[in-house]
Amino acid sequence: MPALPVTVLRINLVDPAPTPDTLSARYRAAVEMAAFADDRGFTMVQTEEHHATTNGWMPSPLTFAGAVFGATRRIGVTVSALITPLHDPLRLAEDLASLDLLSGGRLITVAGLGYRPEEYAAHGKDWPGRGPLQDEVLQALLSAWTGEPFTYQGRTVRVTPRPYTRPHPPLLIGGSSRAAARRAARLGLPFFPSAHLPELAAYYQEQCAAHGTDGWMMQPPERTALLHLSEDPDRTWAEYGSHLLHEARMYASWQSAGSRSAVRSSARDVGALRAEGVYRVVTPDDCVRLARRTGAGGSLILHPLCGGMPVDEGWRSLHLFAERVLPRLTD
Repeated sequence: MPALPVTVLRINLVDPAPTPDTLSARYRAAVEMAAFADDRGFTMVQTEEHHATTNGWMPSPLTFAGAVFGATRRIGVTVSALITPLHDPLRLAEDLASLDLLSGGRLITVAGLGYRPEEYAAHGKDWPGRGPLQDEVLQALLSAWTGEPFTYQGRTVRVTPRPYTRPHPPLLIGGSSRAAARRAARLGLPFFPSAHLPELAAYYQEQCAAHGTDGWMMQPPERTALLHLSEDPDRTWAEYGSHLLHEARMYASWQSAGSRSAVRSSARDVGALRAEGVYRVVTPDDCVRLARRTGAGGSLILHPLCGGMPVDEGWRSLHLFAERVLPRLTD
């Protein structure tokens, strides 16, 4: 059997004009899509955390992960990223341990600082002090998951239950800065850069050696594409390109000038977005060729509900991938 790329179902529940009814339908469809992906052998569901948006962008990825785990048996969930300084450390340790137990070790958490001051303001957190906040949260998580009493903010506490995964649930440090690389190395945690950054990867390895820790990392490839499957890409771009552009433009608007992201777009219209290649609409044949070029070292990221894509169109994309791509990759 040929070596296959990782298959990822990306879900962030963006909707340009959300209502309670449309968001409810989108949430339910997302869990059903995760169950479908699980049955078809997908590797991972990927989601993320954002707050104070106008379009429903996922604010509660751990709640969503719990719903996915209740509907699936094998597929993992990666929260990439969880804005950990916004969370109470002890409650977060309990929630992640509970999800780890519920899923039998299928949750991967990427701890990020975030990049939007308004998210910190909304939660009463100090944006300039986000680095020390992150250090406090991460150290508390690692101490809590031992199951032993430890000192937190001057008092002795103990967090239960202990997680399923030992020594603790998978926890990676995300980011694109040297500070993030140093933090991961100092704590002996894996590093997940937000883009393909070989110099930062080398710096992380240097820091691991300096701190005497064993480190590994998951680095995005040089080019990352968010995929939508269609038998007629021209029609799909014409009908639904505005949804892809909505997500791309909002995400880009959150990024500071020096930030790096594997899925950041600079396009200002649908034509430019299509030419750029971060968001791609491909036929099943195109996707098979892409998968074979990508091989075992890469990933195929399906984004069926991207930017408020109609649920029915999202299902068409997912079925095309499951029925006309995956079987050909395992022949």
